[in-house]
Amino acid sequence: MKPNRRLSAVCPGSTRGWSTRYADVRALLADPRVSVDVAEPGFPHTNAVSKARDAQMKTLMQMDAPEHTVHRRRLTADFMVKKMEVLRPTIQRIVDGLIDDLLAGPNPADLVEAFALPVPSLVICELLGVPYADRAFFQRVAGELVMDEGDPAKAMAASEKLNSYLENRVEEKNAEPGDDVFSRLTVEQYRTGAMTRAEIATMGQLLLVAGHDTTANMIALGTAALLTNSEQLRALRDGADPALVAGAVEELLRYLSITHTEARRVAAADLEIGGQLIRRGEGIIAVKSTANRDLAAFPDPDVLDVHRNARHHVAFGYGAHQCLGQPLARVELQVVFGTLFRRIPTLALAVPPQDLTFNPNAVFYGVRDLPVTW
Repeated sequence: MKPNRRLSAVCPGSTRGWSTRYADVRALLADPRVSVDVAEPGFPHTNAVSKARDAQMKTLMQMDAPEHTVHRRRLTADFMVKKMEVLRPTIQRIVDGLIDDLLAGPNPADLVEAFALPVPSLVICELLGVPYADRAFFQRVAGELVMDEGDPAKAMAASEKLNSYLENRVEEKNAEPGDDVFSRLTVEQYRTGAMTRAEIATMGQLLLVAGHDTTANMIALGTAALLTNSEQLRALRDGADPALVAGAVEELLRYLSITHTEARRVAAADLEIGGQLIRRGEGIIAVKSTANRDLAAFPDPDVLDVHRNARHHVAFGYGAHQCLGQPLARVELQVVFGTLFRRIPTLALAVPPQDLTFNPNAVFYGVRDLPVTW
């Protein structure tokens, strides 16, 4: 995929949108004149499912300042880099345990089902205080929520089911708080009247869905990318330096850019980006996947290079709305890719790469299954 050299018009519905190069994406996402208000007529919804989902569930992703600032601060402490580092031994234990189970099970195996999905599910359940035994339920409804094709009514029904489930968790935490994010929000926000039970449930839905689906897809797709790039895999597998692993994670985030609905915005005022005038009310699509392949920012952008300094990628977004959970995602991915190939050095695809099936219509791009052998 070649990066755009200029701004180019697209047409989601009756609006105009602008897809951009790396420098323009950063400028757009940091500009206070750019809004995430989905109620604006020119907002570029992906399709009917996206529009219905955005209209029903207002999360951090649909809030502008100062409302966004207030709600984000309620979660910032839970996802600080230092706090995520404290979780690293727990994540390492989870990863090692799942690899033990994988090695003791059938060969070949589906890495998505046996490893990529359970790792972030176990981690986010522990962090939020949600029973892991309920994972089948929230993984199913989350899958219905992140598909960008289909019946809007089905997606909204899934959202309501998940919110109802999470509201019940709030009541449980109110009766018996624990040491988790839901308990803290319940005690500090619900009991004081600062947030309603429904607001906490909506916030929890965002964290639960984004906290496991994105990372699960990165684990599976990243593993597939490495297993089809033997030189890069060898460098990562044989390198004992944690800095190499951390750098490889950033490169995989850049190279894969799994959020394929991109950053959708609407202009709240006239502005000029990259020499292009964008009028108030026009829709904007900041294409992060294109920006992450911009030759001006990343030499040889279509090449996976685990030695590349790619930390300046925009896979997590940029500006006020950049991903709140990126410190958690980084630690999870560092543990996974620093452990999986060391523990299973003979790991290989069990099918030809061209036989892998993908999820092209999901918010987060990934493989449906990943047959592997060792």
